[in-house]
Amino acid sequence: MNTITAYPGTTLGVCFLLCLPLLLPAQDVPGRKQLEAYQLAPGEELLFDGKVDEHFWDNVKPAAGFRQQEPNEGAAASERTEVRIAYDENYLYLGVMLYDRDPSGIKANQKRRDVRIVADERFTWIFDTYNDQRSAYFMEINPNGLRTDGLISTGQGISINLNWDGIWDARTVIGDFGWSAEIKIPFRTLNFDMESDRWGTNFMRVIRRKSETVLWSGYRRNQGIERPQDAGLLTGLTGMSQGLGLEVVPFGVLNGSEQRREAGDDTKADMDGGLDVNYSITPSLKASLTFNTDFAEAEVDQRQVNLTRFPLQFPEQRDFFLEGANIYEFAPASGVNPYFSRRIGLRDGAPVTITYGARLLGNAGGYNLALLHVRTGEKDEVQPEHFSVARVKRNIGSESTAGLIYTRRSARDAIDDRPALQEQYTLGGDLELGTSRFMGSDNLQFQAFFVFHNSPFVSDDTTGVWDRSSRGFRLNFPNQPWSAHVSYREFGDAFDPAVGFTPRNAFRRLQPTIEYTPQFSGSDIIRQVGWGIRFEHLTDLDFDLLTQYLTFTLFDIALVSDDQISLSITRNYERLEQPFDIKRDGSVIVPVDEYVNWLASVEMETASYRKISVDARFEGGGFWSGSQIEYGMGITLRPLPGIELSPEYIRTDVNVEEKFSTDLVRFEANLDFTTSLFLTTNIQFDNLSDLLAVNNRLRWIITPGSDLYLVYKHNWRDGRAGFRTTQRSGALKVSYTHRF
Repeated sequence: MNTITAYPGTTLGVCFLLCLPLLLPAQDVPGRKQLEAYQLAPGEELLFDGKVDEHFWDNVKPAAGFRQQEPNEGAAASERTEVRIAYDENYLYLGVMLYDRDPSGIKANQKRRDVRIVADERFTWIFDTYNDQRSAYFMEINPNGLRTDGLISTGQGISINLNWDGIWDARTVIGDFGWSAEIKIPFRTLNFDMESDRWGTNFMRVIRRKSETVLWSGYRRNQGIERPQDAGLLTGLTGMSQGLGLEVVPFGVLNGSEQRREAGDDTKADMDGGLDVNYSITPSLKASLTFNTDFAEAEVDQRQVNLTRFPLQFPEQRDFFLEGANIYEFAPASGVNPYFSRRIGLRDGAPVTITYGARLLGNAGGYNLALLHVRTGEKDEVQPEHFSVARVKRNIGSESTAGLIYTRRSARDAIDDRPALQEQYTLGGDLELGTSRFMGSDNLQFQAFFVFHNSPFVSDDTTGVWDRSSRGFRLNFPNQPWSAHVSYREFGDAFDPAVGFTPRNAFRRLQPTIEYTPQFSGSDIIRQVGWGIRFEHLTDLDFDLLTQYLTFTLFDIALVSDDQISLSITRNYERLEQPFDIKRDGSVIVPVDEYVNWLASVEMETASYRKISVDARFEGGGFWSGSQIEYGMGITLRPLPGIELSPEYIRTDVNVEEKFSTDLVRFEANLDFTTSLFLTTNIQFDNLSDLLAVNNRLRWIITPGSDLYLVYKHNWRDGRAGFRTTQRSGALKVSYTHRF
């Protein structure tokens, strides 16, 4: 058996923790591009039609001189782009000219609000309204006027929370010049520092048929639109207003459901309503209250077949918990989740009533703040509970942060006294150190964290703080063509935060990775090829080996056409300490032993802008004491603008003790009638649960911020007599936003 006695990476982490701040002077990035916003004079008005032809636009100096990030880094853009910004007291306006010498080649298929634009031309921009180079508003449109928005948070786990919905609008026009757009954003939609007239901003354009990505600032491949630290500056903003800062959103819901059981059917119908209230205490700090919250409109989870020993983590789909998700993120990319919002208001995937909730989000003097308190109600045997979460992040230097997180879970309103349980709390701290000027112009990042929680039991002498804690660090060098990282983490054997998610504990894990991805800018076929080695070494707390992965990426080829294919080979070692029930029904049991296997994986993906695009994958090799072959294919069909059909099939053939197969079928149909009216049908089936589920969701955006949803769900169980209805439900929800 392989063992180790110490990790030299721990010493490396301490050294960087002490030395890296010397690389992080607290100063603005020199030489940033600048764009001045034009303040509309009395009588100057925008005719909101997508045509950038008002006379005042002639007085606005545009952002121009875009350069390629892809395919030829640093080369001038093949088509001209000009962005102008104007504003009045209440609105920020963008006038965008996207010239194209071949307008017939403009790709414009998608129409649905809040989807990532992958098949079409797109224009994307960010506003770093605090100019802190750590977070930003993300917005993009396509030539149809489709609107997508989100929140960017930086660090080692750069992410875009696309579930943030801002109230803004866009109009577009396609003509013989190319296409143009006018964008109208209320200042009430944004949080910002009223005392500053400088925002970070950047613009990106994708010319889909050429697979060309161009940016106004930060065009290098280790930069980009998702990095506010590489953005330019928007200046000249003064005298903006958010009105009273009060937003009231009443909603009404009509629900009906039928549950079919052997003991008899259970049919329910009810009408209900609730209220959300938002108030901007300052232009950068917003308080929110929600009463009798309902999530009838939330999207359905994607079905997965789990053949691992550990639970799966599904993403949050509910808007109330997605607001501010970028602030709540804790040590992203380090695999620790002291706060997981799906622990609130859900039990085994079924909703639990939320009686009320309160939230405070925003920025105050260099601090990012997120406070949350929710009280859930009773459901069947589920008792009412109180959940509290507090997250604070402090900006350090030019690109770094230090943060704290606190969570609390209490059943003080429960009917019984629950003498064995007490209030459960979790406390953690994380540190993000980063610079984009390492050795001149490279990125270097360091991350460290520590989390602990109390015992859920009133008297517990069996575990200490170290057993109920997790800790680790991560050093990252995300650049081109060379990139690398090394991470180390430990999870105590009793680590299980009450409002968090921990699929595995009682381990020490070391994981280095190195990748080399050169560009082939002179080739008409290949854009880049990647090679890499990834090593994962996971032991128990006594340093006895539990799991080990060694993965070789033999090639990951991206073609100029945007098609991609990759091949990797993995060696896996597993020491199983307890028998493993693969199907969770007692039919196939893997005995305690040590297992070594080799696996090969091939993935192929065609360009998303085609009317028919394909994503295919194959993985085969050893699996415990036997073998496993998994293959899947997803096809996306876009026959007409606004229509997208996506069938997907995944099959796994397993030969361990006995042979069995799993089948997972998913089908999603999106019918986008306009950019404000769309229907989604989602069908899922797998042969382990034998459950066929259909979810239909119609959304009508009456006006930005006001919506109507019509949702119908139907589940069938595959039995001896064929498919039999087990549950069906329908909901109609209407919400309307009033701003004062």
